[in-house]
Amino acid sequence: MTRKYKSVALAIAGVITLPSCASTSTASSGTAADSWKIASIQHGQASWYSVKTNGGTRTASGEHLTNSAATAAHKTLPLGSKVRVVNMKNGKSEIVRITDRGPYVRGRVIDVTVGVAERLGFMARGVTSVKLEVLGDKDS
Repeated sequence: MTRKYKSVALAIAGVITLPSCASTSTASSGTAADSWKIASIQHGQASWYSVKTNGGTRTASGEHLTNSAATAAHKTLPLGSKVRVVNMKNGKSEIVRITDRGPYVRGRVIDVTVGVAERLGFMARGVTSVKLEVLGDKDS
């Protein structure tokens, strides 16, 4: 089989199997997160931190820090607060829980774990513009 025919065969196989991989779930679109009331909104820069850059695994709340957890550090929000972090460059968002204090760099409003930074698409860049939606009670 020539290279041209192999490419065509792979393309056809991809088109045939693609619909079977489609998901009908709406969780990735953020609709589950839309049931939260937004208590306040902040804008600024986000950076990431990890077990290595934190100098250990303890957070201000006393919990263990893990690189993949959906947690973050904020200077003033109460520990345990939930915040939706929206990357303004690509629109990706994730809900995180505040478990630590920081960042202590001018202009930065939140430090997220390295796993969250990967999922939001700014780990390689290190810093990105974000919108923080501080979440209140869930709508019934």
